[in-house]
Amino acid sequence: MPSPHEPDDATPQGDHPSEHDHAGGEAFSPAHPCVDRAHEGDDGHGHSHGLGDHTTATGKHRKKLVIVLAITASVFLVQVIGAFASNSLSLLADAGHMLTDAAGVTVALLASYVATLPASSRRTFGFQRAEVLAALTNGLILGVIAVTIFIEAIRRFGQEVEIESGIMLAAAVIGALANLVSLLVLRSGQKESLNVRGAYLEVLGDLLGSVAVIIAAIVIWVTGWMVADQIASILIAVLIFPRAISLLREVVDVLMEATPKNVDLDATREHLRSVPGVVDVHDVHAWTITSGVPMFSAHVVVAPEALDERGLDAVLCELDACLKGHFETSHSTFQVEPAAHVGHEAHSGQLHS
Repeated sequence: MPSPHEPDDATPQGDHPSEHDHAGGEAFSPAHPCVDRAHEGDDGHGHSHGLGDHTTATGKHRKKLVIVLAITASVFLVQVIGAFASNSLSLLADAGHMLTDAAGVTVALLASYVATLPASSRRTFGFQRAEVLAALTNGLILGVIAVTIFIEAIRRFGQEVEIESGIMLAAAVIGALANLVSLLVLRSGQKESLNVRGAYLEVLGDLLGSVAVIIAAIVIWVTGWMVADQIASILIAVLIFPRAISLLREVVDVLMEATPKNVDLDATREHLRSVPGVVDVHDVHAWTITSGVPMFSAHVVVAPEALDERGLDAVLCELDACLKGHFETSHSTFQVEPAAHVGHEAHSGQLHS
């Protein structure tokens, strides 16, 4: 979850075209986004509390995942045949990793379709978290594969094992080339989606694993030192496990609704406080529903005279423009409160910082 941070997080944008300065106390400049939006729509509201486009980040890259799945499944069959024909544990480990990749991509594809199902009164965000659960499954499977490979490699030490290095080398080269193609296909999408990122990391591990198998095959072919196969197997396990932990850490961040890594919530609060008429901002939260769907909510205390003079819609529009102009947040919710209401909350012990 998450985790890098990808463009779906609410990150500061620096010199943004719609950047504006509240220091002068002016409501809107002629170029302010709210000026153009004030006349849009039937109700005059320049802000949105809807999720809008329900297409998740993984959904945008389905075709890439389908291509990678076809490549991975084909190479898996080649490597399994090669592993049994050559008696190579490292090649079988690489094939097992390929199978994990294929299963992970399949789950990611199914989750991306499920995530597009419409929301309901029972599930107000629909099934968008299905992608996160798929990434969780992917990470767990990766970890189990790594541990299994490591244990089997240790068990083989001291045993007499004959390996056909020629078959082993040919199958490993095919796997490496296929992984390289898959990496190129997934390179752009892995910056936007946890599931695509998970698939990308798995394929990257496969590529490194295939390279290790190629080196081991050459060593066995040249020197006859069969232990190279076990060493390559352990190396593959060591490559897989940290990637599984990294993916699981990102998933946990999303499930625990942690603030996205590159979001400075204090800076966001101070920026919103600079809006003319805003007295205070509290109960500020930023989290992620799934890849590409960051969320933001806050309680905003506004001076009564500002509400009387400018109106609620203008204040909301300014807050919304502030957030979207400086932080890439797809969905925001502001609860606007008059100063008197805050006093009531503080008296009743309900006010949070």
